[in-house]
Amino acid sequence: MRLPLQISFRHMQRLPALEATIREKAAKLDRFAGRIMSCRVVVDPAGKHDVYGNPYEVRIDIKLPTGEVVATREPSERKEYKDIAVSIRDAFDSAARQLEDYVRIQRGHVKSHAHIPHARISKLVPDEDYGFLRTSKGREIFFHRNSVLKEAFDLLKVGTEVAFVEEDDERGPQASTVKRVGRHGGY
Repeated sequence: MRLPLQISFRHMQRLPALEATIREKAAKLDRFAGRIMSCRVVVDPAGKHDVYGNPYEVRIDIKLPTGEVVATREPSERKEYKDIAVSIRDAFDSAARQLEDYVRIQRGHVKSHAHIPHARISKLVPDEDYGFLRTSKGREIFFHRNSVLKEAFDLLKVGTEVAFVEEDDERGPQASTVKRVGRHGGY
């Protein structure tokens, strides 16, 4: 980090052991994004002490040359967040994930999901266990009973919308991994 780490304990005593833990975890953030300019960590008890302890809010503000990442572990009903060490750990885990995502986006390494083609059943021959799909471009694609997921061949009807993976066979295009689309189809 280019600028010093800033740690603030609000409405509570400064605890050297927690401060050391925060410094250790903050130093590890450089592994996720090497150009961190500053990091500010604020630890704040969220309310009055009760019988079971005090929930804590931990906020981490990280400045980068082209943006900022903010991770917050807010108090909740979960008992774990009444342990300050757990709140700090989870806030830094969240910051690390956000930094990884930030760097991935900056580098242009964002995952893109392949388009899964859709078609409609145009012909069924149930006694011979096959049928044909018609794509939106008017192409006819063969499929077999064994290509239909969840053994749902008998549930198909002409006009049913399906998603599929296309493969080339020596006899022409063939659909594999055919799955009904909609409420009961799974997509």
